[in-house]
Amino acid sequence: MSDSPPATQAPTAVSLFEAFLFWLKLGLISFGGPAGQIAIMHQELVERRRWISERRFLHALNYCMLLPGPEAQQLATYIGWLMHRTWGGVIAGVLFVLPSLFILIGLSWLYIAFGDIQLVAGVFYGIKPAVTAIVLQAAHRIGSRALKNNWLWAIAGASFVTIFALNVPFPLIVLGAASIGYLGGRFAPQQFSIGGGHGAAKQSYGPALIDDDTPTPAHARFRWPRLLLLLLVGAVLWMLPMGVLTALFGWHGTLTQMGWFFTKAALLTFGGAYAVLPYVYQGAVGHYGWLSPTQMIDGLALGETTPGPLIMVVAFVAFVGAYLQPLFGGDSAFASGALAACLVTWFTFLPSFLFILAGGPLVESTHGDLRFTAPLTAITAAVVGVILNLALFFAYHVLWPQGFGGHFDWPSALIALGAALALLRFKRGVIEVLAVCAMLGLLVQLLVPLGA
Repeated sequence: MSDSPPATQAPTAVSLFEAFLFWLKLGLISFGGPAGQIAIMHQELVERRRWISERRFLHALNYCMLLPGPEAQQLATYIGWLMHRTWGGVIAGVLFVLPSLFILIGLSWLYIAFGDIQLVAGVFYGIKPAVTAIVLQAAHRIGSRALKNNWLWAIAGASFVTIFALNVPFPLIVLGAASIGYLGGRFAPQQFSIGGGHGAAKQSYGPALIDDDTPTPAHARFRWPRLLLLLLVGAVLWMLPMGVLTALFGWHGTLTQMGWFFTKAALLTFGGAYAVLPYVYQGAVGHYGWLSPTQMIDGLALGETTPGPLIMVVAFVAFVGAYLQPLFGGDSAFASGALAACLVTWFTFLPSFLFILAGGPLVESTHGDLRFTAPLTAITAAVVGVILNLALFFAYHVLWPQGFGGHFDWPSALIALGAALALLRFKRGVIEVLAVCAMLGLLVQLLVPLGA
């Protein structure tokens, strides 16, 4: 079948194998963060192949925006599920993640093994200021969409103060924002009626395989027995590896605690990966000490340069934590790190699959219900304050590497300023900005010893 069927004809049925090949391709080219990944899916699935109509695509996207977890990966899972039932959703979601997992395991090993070499150090020296600018851009992008009135601005400001000045845990901020949103939806509904922000479909690209008037397939309709069965299967898939880890290493073992911690993180990722990074930092760096603040920034830099969801930075966190404290002795560092990265990926993404496969029909039936959307609107506003705090945290560690008592790193400041201008003013792509900043960092590292 041609990728682009005639504009006047609906595409022929797509086999599961053909869909498998597309989802594999998507997993290998899905650079650019959620916005870039969603744009690629829209271009491929709506405009070129016409597997799904514009309206149905946006309806699925708005649904995924309401869920915790990486919305682009969930959107792929949703469309795969809609087209080819449960296995279609599993294949689409897994292939969206798997390439980036293998790439990150390899890059994490290179980072630990060769991070002190001048070439590698120079690249990371330039990428770190760029990551600071990227996080600032994320706060601006989400804030411009979410903060539409003074109520939501106040929630964002309160969120920033509580995490920056009071060090309140991220889960409590989410809970507080949800409570405010619930009450706001009841007593000031006009202030909390903002939806996912993607609007209605405005363009048609011709007949689609799943078109506007295509009936909802039987497997996508809500049924209590199916919901209960999938919840049971999901519980078993979580408890089985958790039980094995607890039996082998105890509840306080590194892998057991990683599985538990990243399960909680997966349930708190309202607003995407940038929203949960402060929670990961509080736990992985501050509480458990699995890696240092500098390594956390480096991990985000690696995540930005690889395909797949940005939340895959959790694989780097797990790899470094287990590599530096090998589980099976000194010669097993790589095996420990790779095992930890795979397990953490399992615990992080399992809830996303359950939200789509088990909760899809149920949540879709409540889409647009203010009692459901108002708390999420408030959470999104709170996320803006949390991300701004994250940007300041990164800026502090990049610009004052030895703390405020040490020197101000002016080359990093210039690189960060240039990256911010490129992203916010000139709308350049993330990969392009990272590549230029990496070259600038390498140049600085080569010149500084000469001027010393």
